[in-house]
Amino acid sequence: MKVNIKKLTETATLPSRGSFAAAGYDLYADLQTEVTVKPHTTEKIGTGLAMEIPDGYFGGIYARSGIATKEGLRPANCVGVVDSDYRGEIIVAIHNDSDSDRTITPAERIAQIIIQPFLSVTFEETDELAESERGTGGFGSTGKK
Repeated sequence: MKVNIKKLTETATLPSRGSFAAAGYDLYADLQTEVTVKPHTTEKIGTGLAMEIPDGYFGGIYARSGIATKEGLRPANCVGVVDSDYRGEIIVAIHNDSDSDRTITPAERIAQIIIQPFLSVTFEETDELAESERGTGGFGSTGKK
């Protein structure tokens, strides 16, 4: 699949994969200077990139396992969504879950994007839903006997 991508700045870095089979493409911080993310706060980090994601797909923005486990940094909304009709800069809101200042450096890999299909649905209001084995059992209900 081809995804058109536009560099919005001279310093933007195109996404890359860590290996041939990697599902995610690393996104890089397009910064001129370091940015400090204080404990339990969020900073918006631009990538300097805009994409033309094909209709029927979206870009899911996920944490990179290394920066999440070693630094305590993750996308603030856990999974970001870049819709196919969005043409602006991809910005990652990075949240610091740690108790220490964390620094994002220029061209650092900050997240990963996975291009994913989705199903468009129509919601139809009804007074009754079909019965199921689980029924209305909520959180933790499937682990009980």
